[in-house]
Amino acid sequence: MRANFEDMYRRFFLLFLLMLVGLCAKAQTNVQLHYDFASSRQYLTATVEHFNADKLGSNFFFVDMDFAPASAAEGDKSGMRGAYFEISREFNLWRNAPLAAHIEYNGGLDRYSSSYDDAFLFGLAYNFHNKDYSFTASLSALYKLISRNPKTAHNFQITGVWNYTFAKGFLSFAGFADFWQENRPWQLGAKGDKTGDGTDFIFMTEPQLWFNFNAIEKMKACNLSIGSEVELSNNFMGTGFSCCPTIALKYTF
Repeated sequence: MRANFEDMYRRFFLLFLLMLVGLCAKAQTNVQLHYDFASSRQYLTATVEHFNADKLGSNFFFVDMDFAPASAAEGDKSGMRGAYFEISREFNLWRNAPLAAHIEYNGGLDRYSSSYDDAFLFGLAYNFHNKDYSFTASLSALYKLISRNPKTAHNFQITGVWNYTFAKGFLSFAGFADFWQENRPWQLGAKGDKTGDGTDFIFMTEPQLWFNFNAIEKMKACNLSIGSEVELSNNFMGTGFSCCPTIALKYTF
């Protein structure tokens, strides 16, 4: 099992590094480091996030890498717990169209479960912005194929994404909200029920608020931001509601 995990791990990060080298030079790319305050987590997460637009549409991907200190409950193993990856491509349905065809892949690796279930998403996205692009947003309605799901492979997902820079560039409010269908048989206890086949619907949002140092006149070349993220979810970390705040640094290239 360990050899299999390490092989997948190497392939996963080789693919990621190839994509990063090919894209980041002509795109918006940022690296974030979050410390999670949730009592059940308390570890670091490094995020690499990328977006670029072209004549046909846009590309987007991010990678979350979780790092945890050693603990007796986890066999005193420190280092990377796992990594989660999303990549999407949108094709404008016509020139300068707000409506686009959306294709996406989600997946990752974990120290304990070896591999997350692959998910393939297809659908439509509506993208909009104000005149100076200080506010951008997107709303997607997607079919979600989770081929290894024990109950049904055929699911859906609704996703909203936003970014708003205000206060003369000093502050940025960004994030996403996902609502999707996915049966999780290991999550029992919904509505007090201790039997059944687990939960079927998941909601998660991660609003972020950043202070941007490059808005200061004498620090225009400093693309560092400091801020916070709050992960609010239902049936994601476990059955029911969860709140996981972080403190974070972000550098934009």
